[in-house]
Amino acid sequence: MLVDPSVSHQEYVEDCEVCCNPIQVNVSCDSGEIEFLDAQSLEQ
Repeated sequence: MLVDPSVSHQEYVEDCEVCCNPIQVNVSCDSGEIEFLDAQSLEQ
């Protein structure tokens, strides 16, 4: 999973590279460094 640390807050859905199930990703960055990363499966 690639994250752009130049963006302060990101929230998006990405498909798992292994099983193709959707993953909700939330990332917060400050000064080019990742401060928070949360990834939750959206599989039902």
